[in-house]
Amino acid sequence: MKLFTLTQIAFTVAAGLAAVSPAHADDKVRVGVFGSSSALPYFVGVERGFFKEAGITVETVMLASAPLIVQSMVTGDIDAASNLVTLEGANISQRRPNTLTYISLNGQNAQYITEQFVVKAGSQAKSLKDLKGAKLFSAPGPANVGTAKAVLKSIGLEENKDYTIQEQQLSVHLGALQAGTFDAGYTLEPVASTMIKQGVARRLEAGVISTHLLGNASSQAFAAGGALSNKLIAERPDVAARFAKAWAKSVAAANTDASARSLLAKDMNVPADMTATVPLTNFVMVKDLTPVQKTDFQKFVDIGVALGVVKGAVDTGTIIKGM
Repeated sequence: MKLFTLTQIAFTVAAGLAAVSPAHADDKVRVGVFGSSSALPYFVGVERGFFKEAGITVETVMLASAPLIVQSMVTGDIDAASNLVTLEGANISQRRPNTLTYISLNGQNAQYITEQFVVKAGSQAKSLKDLKGAKLFSAPGPANVGTAKAVLKSIGLEENKDYTIQEQQLSVHLGALQAGTFDAGYTLEPVASTMIKQGVARRLEAGVISTHLLGNASSQAFAAGGALSNKLIAERPDVAARFAKAWAKSVAAANTDASARSLLAKDMNVPADMTATVPLTNFVMVKDLTPVQKTDFQKFVDIGVALGVVKGAVDTGTIIKGM
């Protein structure tokens, strides 16, 4: 009878366990998340186990602005972004090519409401032109501030002559209007709907990018989206592909499954009584973009270049990928 040493037995057991283990252990992906309703697909993927099914463990990294998300991607502190402003993504791609790639884009206009101007509830303003003389706040980041100024310029209002504007974190927008520190502002969902629900603000005009900058109210402004670092794509292509597959499931659920809206209250600070009605962007996987939508995206980035938010021309085909 053949005898085995303890070392041989241990090795045999370990080999047997390895043989029955999954093809891959869960791979970690660090995701930069900006706290607005456009982050919904990410939380859908987490809560419904889509990432887990794909063999991925996600680490949520909450970041307060798009520039911080970009910086974290450049330094390697995050591998992906749930809802990164596309003008910020285009800008870093122009300055530092091969930094990131969008796998989905968020379309917004007057139907898929995200960006908008709001005024104090008692304001007599009826149109953007009535903001002449107003003290305004803007959602944070150069892209948001630049867009707000460009929209106002398109209807004939000049900064410091007709109005003033200051960048403010989303978390202070409600309090700023309530306290009378500002007269109106350029803000995002779900903050806008919260202010309106509480009687602090009134929506003056939504979908202003499509109407005033793209020149077509029915066009979708693809102002943010889900992105992967090109380092992740190059060094861990299988992980990137599995993440994208899980992301596609998350996008589909965010768009079509009304029950996913409950996560707005759980993860995005939307009051529970508003989750059924708060406006949402249109989440579109890059692989599903139509030719017209791709053209609209290029036009939007070109506007960002003209505004100086993006420092040079960018071919948007180089920063999107159907996965």
